[in-house]
Amino acid sequence: MRRALSILASAALFVLAQSPAYAQAGPPGGMIYANDELYRTVGTPADLPEYGPFNTIYVLGNGLKNVSDAAPGDANWRGGRWAVTPVTFLTIAPTQFTNAAQVMAAAQAGQIRIEEVVRHFECPLIHVPKMR
Repeated sequence: MRRALSILASAALFVLAQSPAYAQAGPPGGMIYANDELYRTVGTPADLPEYGPFNTIYVLGNGLKNVSDAAPGDANWRGGRWAVTPVTFLTIAPTQFTNAAQVMAAAQAGQIRIEEVVRHFECPLIHVPKMR
């Protein structure tokens, strides 16, 4: 009887874990490039006031990963406090940049436009080790 209940409970948990409502219960996450390295993140629902030190996340859209201007260990790292800045592609196809210098060079060349900050929030960057 215990075995049957255990199997039934495991099956119910599996079905629950596959449901869309359960999958959306956790915070959103994603991948961000900083200094040519890939990081993962966990989004938090809290917005921050518009003052204080922030790093910039360039939102590339088009299914591309976003780009940060700093990462943990950098002198200008602000501890995961972000100013979210959309990027509009003007004269080049949507391109996956992997560092802020590439974003700035494309903006200076007139290939993209860096828009106004749309949000301030906080989330960590967690380094993704390269696979060998």
